[in-house]
Amino acid sequence: MTMSPYQVKHEFYTFGDSEFEIRSLLDRQQYWDPDGEAERANVPAAMWSIFGQVWPAGLYLAELMSGFPFRGKRILEVGCGLGLASLVLQRLGADITTTDQHPLAEQFLDKNLLLNNLAAIPFHAGSWESDDLEIDQFDLIIGSDLLYEPQQPTPLAAFIKRHTHNNAEVIIVDPGRGNHGKFSRAMSEQGFLRRTSWSDKQHIRDTLHKGFLLNYHRTAVA
Repeated sequence: MTMSPYQVKHEFYTFGDSEFEIRSLLDRQQYWDPDGEAERANVPAAMWSIFGQVWPAGLYLAELMSGFPFRGKRILEVGCGLGLASLVLQRLGADITTTDQHPLAEQFLDKNLLLNNLAAIPFHAGSWESDDLEIDQFDLIIGSDLLYEPQQPTPLAAFIKRHTHNNAEVIIVDPGRGNHGKFSRAMSEQGFLRRTSWSDKQHIRDTLHKGFLLNYHRTAVA
């Protein structure tokens, strides 16, 4: 019997009116990069397991999407990790696409889609720091816990500009890592206005978590 190179766990989460079975890495100690694929994708060993964890910010975004008015919008979840929000939107019938730079993100997303009897979601591998991702433009870009390094706000804002229509909205759930101010300034330089930002604690799974819900929009000028 072949042993898995990393350990996983299965848990159940409810978003809106639907329950989801989620396969994730057992803990943050898991690591497997025999061919150096993650290293080539600029995923350091210390960060390898981050994509495969269920984070409070991801739970908050998934719950938010369970009641979001998405009709008529093309949506992209950037840095999707396990893609909880994308699973919720797929079940609701949204037009959802995902992207992440981790080489195993697509495998975990596909497995969770299968576990929940959901159709495939388009996935594009790559970093938002690259300008050669073969994806179109979107009406809404969503993400959670993306600003964990101080150098990330500027390339993320540039990526968002490249991949949004003139009339577009952006929703980022940030757990307060300290880089959201720089991100808001970068978004302003790209023509986005910040509509709302809540700094009060977010109630997630019966626990209060510090965080921000960052909402930006851009409207075409006649």
